[in-house]
Amino acid sequence: MTATAADVVDAVRAAIPAPVRERTVDTFLDGDPATPVTGVAVTMTATSDVLRRAAGAGTNLVITHEPLYYDHADAARTDLEAEADPVYLGKRALVAERGLVVWHLHDQWHDVCPDAVDAATAAALGWVLDPGPAAEGLSLATVPPTTLGDLARHVAATLGATALRYVGDPQAVVERVGLDLGFRGAARNRALLRRDDVDVVVAGEVHEWETGGYAVDAVAAGVSKGLVVVGHVPSEQAGMAAVADWLPGVLTAAGIHVPVRFVPTPDTFRTL
Repeated sequence: MTATAADVVDAVRAAIPAPVRERTVDTFLDGDPATPVTGVAVTMTATSDVLRRAAGAGTNLVITHEPLYYDHADAARTDLEAEADPVYLGKRALVAERGLVVWHLHDQWHDVCPDAVDAATAAALGWVLDPGPAAEGLSLATVPPTTLGDLARHVAATLGATALRYVGDPQAVVERVGLDLGFRGAARNRALLRRDDVDVVVAGEVHEWETGGYAVDAVAAGVSKGLVVVGHVPSEQAGMAAVADWLPGVLTAAGIHVPVRFVPTPDTFRTL
C-alpha cells in the first residue's frame, strides 16, 4: 500500500528525538494529508519557485521549515482570504494544480538537543558546538582565531548569503561565537552579546532598532563585540539539508519507500 502524507509525517515525528509540543506550528499547511506520496521534497522555505521545482522533480509532499503563507503560526490566512490577496491566491492555486501537500517542520527539529538546525549550520561552517550550553538551549562554539571581517566572509561564502551585514570592527580578533539563527528575538540576541565568553553573535535576522542598535552602542562604548546578520534563509538552510540526509533511513525503517530530495531555497535578499 502506498504511504500517504500523513504516514510520512507520523514516521518523521516518531523518529525525531524530541517530543511534539502540545501547541505547535508543525502542522499541514495545505493539501490533503491522505494524498499518496510519490516523493518528498525538503526545503527551507516553500516559495512558489521551490514548489514548482519540487513538483517538477516528481515529489508531492513538501516539508518546509518556514511558513507557506507568510505567517509563523499561519494566522494571516483569514486576512489574506478577506483581502482576496492575489499573491496568496496564486500560491494556493499552484499547490492545488500540482497536487501538493505541504507540512511545516519547525518546532520539533529545533527542540532536539543540541538544536538540530544550529548543529547542522555549525557543522557546515566547520565549527563544533559546546556540549554543555546546548543542554541549556544555547549554541556556542570556539573557532580558530580570526578577524570579524574574515569570519563574516566565511559565513557568507559557506552559507550562500547574498545580503549578509555585520556590526563591529572588521579587524577585531574573534574566536568565541554565539549562534542565534533564524529569528530568536532581541532579548536572546542581547543576552548572547553580553556574555563574557562570546566575541561575536551570528544571527539569522534581527530588528535593526533593537539588536542592531544595541550592538552599535556596545561597540561605541568600547566593547569588542561583533554581530553578523546572515539572513534568515541561509542561516538555517543547512538544518533542512540535514533533514533530507536523515529522512531516507527513517522512511525505510518505517516501511515507506519513496524518494527524498532536498530543494534549496536561494537567499531571498540581494545587495546591489
